[in-house]
Amino acid sequence: MARILFFLSMVFLSGNLSGQSIKGKIYSQNTKDALIGVSIRLEGASSIGAASDEMGVFSFQNIPPGKYIIKASYVGFEPYQSTVILDNEDLTLELFLISKSGSLPEVQILSASRRNTSSANLPFASSVLNLPAQSENIPRTIPESLNIIPGVFVQKTNHGGGSPFIRGLTGNQTLILIDGIRLNNSTFRYGPNQYLNTIDPFSVNKIEVLRGSGSVQYGSDAIGGVIQIFTKDPGYTTENSFKGSVSGRFGSGNMEQTGSTELTYSTKRVVLSGILGVKNFGDLIGGDTTGRQSPSGYSQSDASLKLKLKVSENSELILANQFVQQNDVDVYHKVQLENFNINKMGLQGRNLSYLKYSIDQESSIFRRIDITGSLNATVEERNSQKNASQSIGLESDKINTSNLGIELFSDLSKKWTVNSGLEYYRDKVNSIRNTTNTLSGVLTTQRGLYPDNSAYSNTSVYSLHHLTLGHFNLEGGLRYNWLQARIPDKDLGRLEINPGAFVWNTGLNYSVGKHHLYTSFNTGYRAPNIDDMGTLGIVDFRYELPSYTLKPEKSYNSEIGYKYFSEHVSFGTAFYRNQLSDLINRVLTGQVIDGYNVYMKENTEDAVIKGVEGFAEFQVSQNLFFDLFTSFNHGRNISKGEPLRRVPPFNGNVSMKYKMNKFYMKAELGWADKQDRLAQGDKDDNRIPAGGTPGWQVLNIYSGYTLKKAQLRLSAQNLFNADYRTHGSGINSVGRSLWTSLSFDF
Repeated sequence: MARILFFLSMVFLSGNLSGQSIKGKIYSQNTKDALIGVSIRLEGASSIGAASDEMGVFSFQNIPPGKYIIKASYVGFEPYQSTVILDNEDLTLELFLISKSGSLPEVQILSASRRNTSSANLPFASSVLNLPAQSENIPRTIPESLNIIPGVFVQKTNHGGGSPFIRGLTGNQTLILIDGIRLNNSTFRYGPNQYLNTIDPFSVNKIEVLRGSGSVQYGSDAIGGVIQIFTKDPGYTTENSFKGSVSGRFGSGNMEQTGSTELTYSTKRVVLSGILGVKNFGDLIGGDTTGRQSPSGYSQSDASLKLKLKVSENSELILANQFVQQNDVDVYHKVQLENFNINKMGLQGRNLSYLKYSIDQESSIFRRIDITGSLNATVEERNSQKNASQSIGLESDKINTSNLGIELFSDLSKKWTVNSGLEYYRDKVNSIRNTTNTLSGVLTTQRGLYPDNSAYSNTSVYSLHHLTLGHFNLEGGLRYNWLQARIPDKDLGRLEINPGAFVWNTGLNYSVGKHHLYTSFNTGYRAPNIDDMGTLGIVDFRYELPSYTLKPEKSYNSEIGYKYFSEHVSFGTAFYRNQLSDLINRVLTGQVIDGYNVYMKENTEDAVIKGVEGFAEFQVSQNLFFDLFTSFNHGRNISKGEPLRRVPPFNGNVSMKYKMNKFYMKAELGWADKQDRLAQGDKDDNRIPAGGTPGWQVLNIYSGYTLKKAQLRLSAQNLFNADYRTHGSGINSVGRSLWTSLSFDF
């Protein structure tokens, strides 16, 4: 049985004649997350108990000096026991629990309520994936790591993309956050996009997925759900410490050569960590009839830096920077199907810098205050040339986003906690298109995909309330969002649009022992952005014109679910219905430009998505584990009387893992039913085969071995070399292949 690590530090002289205090915070040794609801016993002359709160904090007050035994127990973790001696000074403890080998620990979640809360007590559907770069499945990218999350279906327009569908919605109808900061900006496209792939998996500590909720918690775009990315966050150490790791991954057929280095220096008050990575992805090799899909490869470089300063015992300052650059990301289906000689993103990059100051206080009103400011610069360049054409086009979009957020955490009572805040985001959009004649060398500059020098601001206030009443946990919240778009249009002049929306949510969870029954209702919205209103040019298989009279999309999501968590068995299911209104739809104008049908966007549609999803995890024996999940979505466009566009098919995943000491082996079967419920837009989409996307079943085998500080992982994917693609993708998925990952800690 693994030993539980902990360390003690003595603080604050006490003048309390009736006794001292023993306070502490309890963490997961593996993820460094605070653990909520840990049962803690203090045994001495008498025995008293406590539980860690939403920050992982516990406290025993007015304790006489003496010798005590402290015990901690938590589902999925080794039991903890240690002896402490309390003299005439208070004690502050930090306890680290180690999860049992291959166990099923109770999931911790943050996205659902903006506070650390056990998922068992939340009236929402949520999932967590820890350390994706070290996952047994050896995912190549962040989007591909989500394939094992219930309710998430990943579409790939190209090898450098990856657009997650959450309960049938994707693109700018789902929200992506990095360390609590919006990745979504005013040029996020309706439908599949590639932005999630700009996050380096080696830099990520945890991914949380909240399904069917998020507009009240995080604002516009979350009508399908929220994907929250948390980057690695090394902790302080009692002594000066320097550590690091190197990692490499390789794929057969020259499909991947990846290297990453991580270094961390830590003291009692300072932590400095950095990650540097270089990636080269070759052309993706498909199944038995497709073979190598060229051109589809690309290269990528990543760098991240984080500095943490403990300003005082109760305050902290974090400065961080994340940089990624991708080069020559080919759009494979454009070259294959649309008579292009060149069609690629020549450069795609993101540079996020942020500063976060946090202070904890004894005040019930001002329990904690977080202040965050950030700057995020993104760039996307698109290169294109038709076959036999003498013109090469280069479109360039640059978006600079500034952000300020203030969040206040209040503990009004032991049963009633609140967090409220103010958020402000502002985008500055620069867009241009240059066309070069290859014979004459003449350069022509035109309007870009978006109106140049556009500005888009997003301001909101919110308040979220959390109540615990016996077996009941109640969540409720309100948010008001107002937006302002300033668009200089060369034909219509300077336009100003000011949409706004008010949303609310409520949820109730009833828990008895290991059983948890919940229901929730969430309203959501998505305000029209610069991409909706100002697009002019070729997008996918159509030509779009600007539209400046749009109003926000709205959603009304109701859900009922059940969860069960125990030491060896966990399972759950959820039924939901999402009513969508004022959906922004592309409408044919009857024009044709450059051989493409011309569209404009309008609020013309109402729709409904209904579905069911479920998961189960079983520890069959000490070494054998079994997991499965399934997801079914049924979408209908009420306005048109046809299926809703792009809805994923019935899909799922089942796996069996054997784990003993330092070795594991896992067999996984992923599958999806055929999707032949097609909207007219699906039938017009050249990425979807005539008659719909065929169903598929794929068998993968994973194994790994840890030897001291080195870890070797192997993956054999698509053993039967099935030729398939996920619904709506522009490129087929990988065929039979071998992948190797090797990492070493020092």
